[in-house]
Amino acid sequence: MKKYYLLVFLFFAGLIGAGIYPHDYFTWILEVFPAILGFIALVLTFNKFRFSYFTYIMILAHCYVLFIGGHYTYALVPLFDWVKEVFHQVRNNYDKVGHFTQGFVPALITRELFIRKNIIQKRGWLAVLTVCVCTTISVLYEFIEWFVSLASGSSGDSFLGTQGDIWDTQSDMLFAMIGATCMVIFFAKLQDRQIRDLGPAK
Repeated sequence: MKKYYLLVFLFFAGLIGAGIYPHDYFTWILEVFPAILGFIALVLTFNKFRFSYFTYIMILAHCYVLFIGGHYTYALVPLFDWVKEVFHQVRNNYDKVGHFTQGFVPALITRELFIRKNIIQKRGWLAVLTVCVCTTISVLYEFIEWFVSLASGSSGDSFLGTQGDIWDTQSDMLFAMIGATCMVIFFAKLQDRQIRDLGPAK
């Protein structure tokens, strides 16, 4: 259990660190809220359904992506300002990292649930439906961003984070789909080994 306590400690360390003098607390709350909800859901279901440790590690990594975006806002992450200058990009592209992980990590979760709960019987459909589920999640998140921006006015602009790019929403969904696709192509065998070590789910 110690290894799980370590992940819990790192989660709260990242959350608290991100909450120390963020760019603005409204954006911080909006960006870290999914991580908090996910943490609660994982704690409540831990005894009934325990994911592979690799999946938990990647979920924590995704949380840190959210924490960094919440602290600085996605458009102002310093490292990606540097990347922008060095590679002569027109915008800070940290949000694309966020949306890639928004596809990659849910793909780990979805695929593991599909396999261990025997939801998908035919392996040929496993990759396709995993990517479809994760792309749908990305679409729903874009709906939430749109609604929050409309409801909050200018204070929601940092959360929306389009940076003047009229195709930002479409590219966000594309990066999530790429993230999910990369997971099922490059990490499926690793996840299969992790799942075999766990044994069948209850």
